[in-house]
Amino acid sequence: MEGDRLEPAVTIKNIERELICPACKELFTHPLILPCQHSICHKCVKEILFFTLEDSFTDLGSESSNQSSPRIRIHSPSLDRIDRVNRSGLAIYTGWKRNSLTPRTTIFPCPGCRHDVDLGERGINGLFRNFTLETIVERYRQAARAATAIMCDVCKPPPQESTKSCMDCSASYCNECFKIHHPWGTVKAQHEYVGPTTNFRPKILMCPEHEMERVNMYCEICRRPVCHLCKLGGSHANHRVTTMSTAYKTLKEKLSKDIEYLISKESQVKGQISELGLLMKETECNGERAKEEASSNFDKLFDVLEERRSAALRAIQASKNLRLEKLQTQIEEYQGFLENNGLVGYAQEVLKETDQSCFVQTAKQLLVRIQKATESLKSFRPAAQISFEDYVVDITKQEEVLGDLSFYSSGLDVPEINEEKSRMYNKALICWEHLVKEDSADTYILEYRKLNREGENATWQEIEACSKSKVISDLENSSSYAFRVRGYKGSVCSPWSREVILHTPVAPVFSFLFDDKCGYNSERLMLNPRRTSVESRAGFPLLLGAERIQAGCYTTLDYIIGDTGITKGKHFWAFHVESYSYLVKVGVASNTKLQEWLHNPRDVTSPRYEQDSGHDSGSEDTCFDSSQPFTLITLGMNKFFIPKAPTAPKDSANRILPMPSCIGICLDCDRGKVGFYDADHMKCLYERQVDCSGTMYPVFALMGSAGIHLEEAITAKYLEYRDDM
Repeated sequence: MEGDRLEPAVTIKNIERELICPACKELFTHPLILPCQHSICHKCVKEILFFTLEDSFTDLGSESSNQSSPRIRIHSPSLDRIDRVNRSGLAIYTGWKRNSLTPRTTIFPCPGCRHDVDLGERGINGLFRNFTLETIVERYRQAARAATAIMCDVCKPPPQESTKSCMDCSASYCNECFKIHHPWGTVKAQHEYVGPTTNFRPKILMCPEHEMERVNMYCEICRRPVCHLCKLGGSHANHRVTTMSTAYKTLKEKLSKDIEYLISKESQVKGQISELGLLMKETECNGERAKEEASSNFDKLFDVLEERRSAALRAIQASKNLRLEKLQTQIEEYQGFLENNGLVGYAQEVLKETDQSCFVQTAKQLLVRIQKATESLKSFRPAAQISFEDYVVDITKQEEVLGDLSFYSSGLDVPEINEEKSRMYNKALICWEHLVKEDSADTYILEYRKLNREGENATWQEIEACSKSKVISDLENSSSYAFRVRGYKGSVCSPWSREVILHTPVAPVFSFLFDDKCGYNSERLMLNPRRTSVESRAGFPLLLGAERIQAGCYTTLDYIIGDTGITKGKHFWAFHVESYSYLVKVGVASNTKLQEWLHNPRDVTSPRYEQDSGHDSGSEDTCFDSSQPFTLITLGMNKFFIPKAPTAPKDSANRILPMPSCIGICLDCDRGKVGFYDADHMKCLYERQVDCSGTMYPVFALMGSAGIHLEEAITAKYLEYRDDM
């Protein structure tokens, strides 16, 4: 029996690759079997889940409102902790359901197959230990430390080297101590013993869901051992199961046949290994050849640059010499203007001539030269330019081209930025996709730069991304940015994508939710649990209310406001209005005006006679120029209605615009102005004065069938949340 259990250590010296944990890259320690049948250390599973769930809690509050919002800001998770997980090549997943603080299931990223696996409600407690792998790892450890002996656990000092280990007693013994503690004819004599080891595993495999039950069946659907309680009323009640002996026999036969097949193909494997060795040599030669070709191409570029450099320097030197020569000539000429020097000295000598005819003959030509010298002094100008601006070499385009110099491949698909999925709000969310080949790139480089109105654009800034989306922070308000992306597969890259221009909001983004208390009519309005969407239903309650309304009178407007007020500063927020909406009013109002509106009887309020800034009414003209503590505009039937000005013509066609897909409102309390924008293009559609002396709130009013959805702030996990929704 002992001979069967003690296998030679040399048989496992060459299998180290199979004994390494894919997460920590060390030998397995108490490995667990994941649902995908890959194994991972128990401590690695706990560490990954701990940091993943901790970061999920932190992210729930990481995106809060700006300084004017009363909500609490929770600090971001520690980057050091995230890096510790990321060093193993794992992505961070939450595994938490949105809008819930209780995880119904635990999603775990398997480091072996790079897929998400569901650990179920029990999470790590529902995983089996891989005792077989644990035993093989222990054998490997023993082979690695053959020189280090395992000592007897019960010997009196000094202990002797052990020869056996009892799996039931979880202890190691020398020959003498083993005979003493396991005498023949006793129950201990029947204990299971193996060679010296420090790894004592349980003798019976117990069910992780029913800890007192032994596993005796195998679920063919989940491919894991189960107990009879799991089959009777547990999660495997409707699954196809088989007996453990049958599963053992079937799997062992299949594994044995596959091993025999591989052994029978040993010569083929050796031939393929030899072929791979030749391919390695050929790869090395091709790599060196590619390096030589690349070096030669760069040498050609260097030669061209050196030639152009020499030509430019020669031209500059020739121009410099010519200018210095002209300036030197001018200096010598002006030195002649000095007394007793040059022209002046010669003229002074001519003045000494007493013979009139000789003087006139000589002085006529001299007078012309003196007059020229006089004019030269009055309008002094250097004979040559001192600036070399015309000789500045513009290398902007060449520098950009050289910066893009890389290993281009026609087989690598060019990614294209998806303008419908990309959006700009408190941050920029850029999404891209491959139109031809999916997943043709391993990593991506996203570049962006600010576009200046003067025409001089800023330099490109780059960010590396491992997925097909990226969130960019710290962008300036009221600016335009250009974005482009390229894919990388190893060192080979694709050409740049087409540039896409997006516009940032005109002011810092103001975050708020719909208020479900102040003035909220739960009978006619439907608010989602996250308080980011509201709908007005023209249903039975509206018909009951319409019984009291006569012809020519409107039904009521149902108001809903933001849960956060504004007292100072400049703020921007955006929202979507459903295309089916019949009538929607949006804008801002002070707290005093809201109290007036919300306390009016709902069955007599009429928007026709309400002095707001958005409806075409007779009272509008009387208050248009005065500053009111509110401003509302009307939207409906997929149209945007610009309020009527006193001097505007009666024709309303010019005041009706197509309703933008995303509408933005900018409130500037310091200047007392409110503007309404096409948020997709950041184009102002309408702006007017508003009295901001009180606390201002975002206001929305709905009538008939209508729906409004607040634009959500972009977070680092925005895409994950959106997928959950």
